Amino acid sequence: MSNILAFDLGASSGRAILGKLIDGRIVTEELHRFPNDPVQTGDRLQWDILRLYHEIKQGLLKAKHSGAEPVSIGIDSWAVDYGFIGRDGSLLGNPLHYRDQSSAGMMEKLQDELTPGEIFKRTGIQFLPFNTIYQLYAAKSSQSPLLDIAEHFLMIPDLLRYFLTGEKYNEFSNATTTQLFNPITQEWDEDLLKHLDLPQSLFGQVLQPGSPAGYLQQSVQEELGLGPIAVHAVAEHDTASAVVAVPAVDRSFAYLSCGTWSLLGTEISEPIISEEAQQLNFTNEGGFGGTYRLLKNIMGLWILQECRREWERAGQNYSFPELVKLAGEAQAFSAFIEPDDPMFMAPGDMPARVREYCRKTNQPIPNDTGSLVRCILESLAFKYRYVLEMTERLSGQQFNGLHMVGGGIHNTLLCQWTANAIGKPVWAGPAEGSAIGNLAVQWIARGEFSDIWEARSVIRDSFPMTNYDPEQGEAWYDGYGQFLHVTGLH
Repeated sequence: MSNILAFDLGASSGRAILGKLIDGRIVTEELHRFPNDPVQTGDRLQWDILRLYHEIKQGLLKAKHSGAEPVSIGIDSWAVDYGFIGRDGSLLGNPLHYRDQSSAGMMEKLQDELTPGEIFKRTGIQFLPFNTIYQLYAAKSSQSPLLDIAEHFLMIPDLLRYFLTGEKYNEFSNATTTQLFNPITQEWDEDLLKHLDLPQSLFGQVLQPGSPAGYLQQSVQEELGLGPIAVHAVAEHDTASAVVAVPAVDRSFAYLSCGTWSLLGTEISEPIISEEAQQLNFTNEGGFGGTYRLLKNIMGLWILQECRREWERAGQNYSFPELVKLAGEAQAFSAFIEPDDPMFMAPGDMPARVREYCRKTNQPIPNDTGSLVRCILESLAFKYRYVLEMTERLSGQQFNGLHMVGGGIHNTLLCQWTANAIGKPVWAGPAEGSAIGNLAVQWIARGEFSDIWEARSVIRDSFPMTNYDPEQGEAWYDGYGQFLHVTGLH
């Protein structure tokens, strides 16, 4: 029985999950968990990438000390952010956080030069102001000196993998999120790079999930007292890993990866690059086995997380279960927000922004905590229905329910309200979807599973799944109409 290790890095925390296969079941153990706090330096918001690397090494040490030295490891993280490597092999500066304001307005500015239709035709990726293409465009516009000395572009898991192995590779699922990768040619898009005046040589070989990506380099082996552990390029965008872990039975299924961000969509064999997909601002991000994730980003639990941070700053320390309890006791359908309104993107006083949105849309103001949390969660559930119906329209499929994975499924009220809103069952689990998908890709690469469907079958048998059947259908049907009216969504 061999051990493998998944490092799963989210926007607020990271974890090292040990995986074993015992009697045809997956057994996991969390060896290490650590915060991932962005750092504000002046007017820049940056990731503390070296701290993350340090924590990865701590995870490896904990595996060693527990007598479970892994035979392979994989890393997944959030998308779009990157760092540069110089000609001497050093990291050039801390990677910027996707919520940093340096790329504000860059999407619109680039679209004055290249039409949205041309960009979408070449990439199939939705238009989000923090996409890598706009971050790089901002760097060019500000004449960043880093661009003059950069030799290699590496995204967050690429960077951490490079620190461990010394090998410089890009990975498919994350590369597609840059809005610089062409899914038709399966290469970095030469025309887009040329327009941005970025050298093709900056962007490296793109590995498919499951590809070998090197071994712990000698210096790391000596520092940690470990052997030459294999490192795999897994589905390194955490949503791609989460989709691998969806315990679906049917080949046609809808998923919602629920956490700081919510990502709702379906798995398809070829990208849907159509005018309608562009108008609906859907994306075609890479998945395992050459598949694509037709999906849409939704702001997710970020809004509630920021509210909680603001309340903590004011000395009101609510646990998430306490907030959920207060929401359940508040009046239903009294006010709604559009979770993806730009006013909710940046960090800050989120309770004030929720109230301001309600004020601007002539709704009752949710002044108490329970009403405000209920407003957020009901609005999320209704936005999930809105996006699920668009997914069905674009893909030409009808889904008989929704698979929810990720940490957000601990919020049982949101799961139930989502079932109520969509009028279909919700199947919730597993919670550690990204880490489990990371492990599954490693096992497929090692020949332990024959393919993704065997992996999903074992995942289904290994982790509990909670079923939520829709309730209060008429009330939620009427509430959805109110939500659409207030938010202007149609």
